[in-house]
Amino acid sequence: LHDCIQKTLNEWSSQINPDLVREFPDVLECTVSHAVEKINPDEREEMKVSAKLFIVESNSSSSTRSAVDMACSVLGVAQLDSVIIASPPIEDGVNLSLEHLQPYWEELENLVQSKKIVAIGTSDLDKTQLEQLYQWAQVKPNSNQVNLASCCVMPPDLTAFAKQFDIQLLTHNDPKELLSEASFQEALQESIPDIQAHEWVPLWLLRYSVIVKSRGIIKSKGYILQAKRRGS
Repeated sequence: LHDCIQKTLNEWSSQINPDLVREFPDVLECTVSHAVEKINPDEREEMKVSAKLFIVESNSSSSTRSAVDMACSVLGVAQLDSVIIASPPIEDGVNLSLEHLQPYWEELENLVQSKKIVAIGTSDLDKTQLEQLYQWAQVKPNSNQVNLASCCVMPPDLTAFAKQFDIQLLTHNDPKELLSEASFQEALQESIPDIQAHEWVPLWLLRYSVIVKSRGIIKSKGYILQAKRRGS
């Protein structure tokens, strides 16, 4: 991921006016157009567009809508078929609770109700956490990802609950922290030396994949990231 960010920034910075970076604007849109393939509207029904959203900066539930809106815009679609949200960042020594999840889930529910997303899911919830979310939520989770690095076999209580309420259990191997603030700033500094990298913090990261339904192959995949300048 670090290499992806660095390569994108390198290519983007080579194509822009150097004055743009020297002026230190609060908003930089770093896009390499040929690296992103919009979905042909005539082929939309043949594609499944899935995403997983990683919240990097806590206390930013509005990031959920920003990420989905940007993904739809980048891919040229009106709706994502599924969005899984990774567990939001919490302080060390604090256990994830329903209270941590609620603001992000409410945003996802709003996006389902406005038909920007078809189905929503969770990641790394145990049976108790998943049950609490399921009982509270208006739009129920249709999937829950389990990291097999920390759990070689699906916990029986989680499996039973998921089967009872028709929740799909999936596996993943994402690290606990996919992108740290330090790693992002390092990539930024290496790619654009004139920028004050320490002033920029990543807010969220979205990984998407476009799959051809009939063949089960990945047509395209990529990352979309949003960062902000401190104090902006």
